[in-house]
Amino acid sequence: MPFPDIDPVLIEIGPFAIRWYALAYIAGLILGWRYVIALAETPRLWNGASPISRIIADDALLWAALGVILGGRIGYVLVYNPAYFAAHPLEILYVWQGGMSFHGGAFGVLVAMFLFARARNIPLLSMLDLVSAAVPIGIFFGRIANFINAELWGRATDAPWGIIFPTGGPLPRHPSQLYEAALEGILLFVVLRVLTHRFDALKKPGVVTGTFICGYGLARIAVEFFREPDQQIGYIFGGWFTMGMALSIPMALAGAALAWHFAQKAAAAKTKRK
Repeated sequence: MPFPDIDPVLIEIGPFAIRWYALAYIAGLILGWRYVIALAETPRLWNGASPISRIIADDALLWAALGVILGGRIGYVLVYNPAYFAAHPLEILYVWQGGMSFHGGAFGVLVAMFLFARARNIPLLSMLDLVSAAVPIGIFFGRIANFINAELWGRATDAPWGIIFPTGGPLPRHPSQLYEAALEGILLFVVLRVLTHRFDALKKPGVVTGTFICGYGLARIAVEFFREPDQQIGYIFGGWFTMGMALSIPMALAGAALAWHFAQKAAAAKTKRK
């Protein structure tokens, strides 16, 4: 299949340009923020009133945005292409051209929320749970933007839905960006939604966060079997293992351990109250 003729620039007036990539980040942040507010303002999801007010959620948006952008870009620069950016330091600022690390962005948000919770004296785990429940929304839009930018495409394939990307050579390739949008975005959002609304996970601080970390790690590992590794890194450890796998395996294990720990802690607290 030929790559759809989508211009990465939506509107361009002289030196001013609005890119789909930037709009994806804006859409993810705004819709994620609205979802956080909706969860925080649904009393039945909490043990009593939510510890996160509308005003706190509003203020957390800026902190989260800074964490995503700074962490995502710094992570990409340091892990995926340090030599290139050492030679072209000004291009570190060119975030509109793509090049963001999810793992770096996740760490950036974690640091930002830790500082924010400490400054506002609010429960860190509950704040992280709300953010984690909303993050798949941003991931979905981010992966769609990767597809529009024709970047992070997959390995060569003979599947009928293979796409010939303009920067990927003559062979059709897996649209791995869309796989990630489906798994890390839609599927993970649904899983976390079921946890919060059917299994009262927000009443067990830390469970949503741990489940998100584990779920993203598993989804990313699965997609890495179809995604072409970054050219400057390639395959590692025998020719099939990728940097994405190396970062995601400990993430999945740590997330599963955290979810189990906080679920057990909530169960023990409930038993003690009885």
